[in-house]
Amino acid sequence: MKAAPATRLRPGEAPDRMGEGMVGRGRGLGFGLVQLGAWVLALLWVAPLLYAIWTAFHPAAYAARFTPTAPLTLENFGRALEAAPFPRYLLNTVLLVTMTLAGQLLLCTLAAFAFARFEFKGRELLFALVLVQLLITPDVLLVENYRTVSRLGILDTILAIGLPYMASAFGIFLLRQTFKQVPKELEEAARVEGCSWLGVLLRVYVPVARPTYVAYGLVSVSYHWNNFLWPLIVTNSVETRPVTVGLQVFSSVDQGIDWSIICAATLVTSGPLLIAFLIFQRQFVQSFLRAGIR
Repeated sequence: MKAAPATRLRPGEAPDRMGEGMVGRGRGLGFGLVQLGAWVLALLWVAPLLYAIWTAFHPAAYAARFTPTAPLTLENFGRALEAAPFPRYLLNTVLLVTMTLAGQLLLCTLAAFAFARFEFKGRELLFALVLVQLLITPDVLLVENYRTVSRLGILDTILAIGLPYMASAFGIFLLRQTFKQVPKELEEAARVEGCSWLGVLLRVYVPVARPTYVAYGLVSVSYHWNNFLWPLIVTNSVETRPVTVGLQVFSSVDQGIDWSIICAATLVTSGPLLIAFLIFQRQFVQSFLRAGIR
């Protein structure tokens, strides 16, 4: 069966660009819809933040009145700091995320290195059990975790908040995948130089996985900074409450609903995390791309 002969253009005849034009217009329309959707999502995300900023820096009478000539004030922040010990809550939160991240990096690094480079009986089964933990939400384990920390006698402590999260299945999986991509030649060269297994881990694998550590650290800090339910259950005193629980208790005991004070308190609690994200936004995105998190 012979193929149909190609259409030849006559001298002076221009090629038909109709099909190419339709394809180009289709792509342009699709790109425009994507941009429109991105703008809509951005507005939906930023609208509550803009309202909180407006309400926190204006008197309560202008909480629902967006008058350009409305007077600015810092009184709401002063009243919020007087109504609840937010400096203490912020200190507790910083201690919590630092302690939890340190424990996660230590345990996840050792476990991931063992799963990636050591051969032992039951390795695949144990790693499958780690992956199963990714399918279980932390809320399912609230009762059992509470019983465990109660038996340990550490209720109402910062350690009780962070202890159930230190063995992170996500961190083990992420670091294992990164360690498996490291060439074995680097490991063998380090062993020839006399490094122990711990030296190989610290001098070869950890430096190579630095983008993964940064990406995981950002995820861990943001999650535990905003975690609410578990800290609410295991804390009862000001000395151990993080900012999320402190904000909830503050808003519930306040007489009436003063949105100006509540928004000011919200900015006090979420401001450090938001400022850190704006400062390290480029490093945040690059770390995720290098670590393979999509």
